[in-house]
Amino acid sequence: MTKRRLAAAKRLDVAVAGELAPLKLDAARFQTVVAPLGEEGWSAAGKDRVEFEISTNPGAPFAALTKIASGGELSRFILALKVALAEEGGASTMVFDEIDRGVGGAVASAIGERLARLALSTQLLVVTHSPQVAARGAKHLLIAKSSDGTVTRTGVRALSEDERREEIARMLSGAQITDEARAQAERLLERA
Repeated sequence: MTKRRLAAAKRLDVAVAGELAPLKLDAARFQTVVAPLGEEGWSAAGKDRVEFEISTNPGAPFAALTKIASGGELSRFILALKVALAEEGGASTMVFDEIDRGVGGAVASAIGERLARLALSTQLLVVTHSPQVAARGAKHLLIAKSSDGTVTRTGVRALSEDERREEIARMLSGAQITDEARAQAERLLERA
């Protein structure tokens, strides 16, 4: 089992490395560490400990992904892992909640592109405030809260294509939707 894990780790490392630059993690490095456990840790799952490590800056040492990645970096590394593992199978439904937090522009666009690729093999639900990510979705649901002063309700409804275009324009421009924002929303939807 250890030999198989080591071989799989090498393949995974190469696949994840190919996803990092487009997600604006160009200086980052990723590695899968397969290390022996003490005999007391052996189980039906084997006698190895498997951990993902990263280095986010040139010359920086590798450390556990969960210890050194910022929130935005962690989300993008997880997305790179999910895309790299998509061909191996996995969960039939995945939920990404604000995976685009703290990024914009080209990075948000790259995240949207990878999510769209991942959606070819699995069902995705993505909560986003990014128009670049929202435009890549096959469907667009609007989630809104309302309150009567004592009870707060959350509603979800599917948007028509016209409503979707208007919502993406709102995401681009804010409270007052401009013709320029509508035109940009149209361009984003055409590229999706």
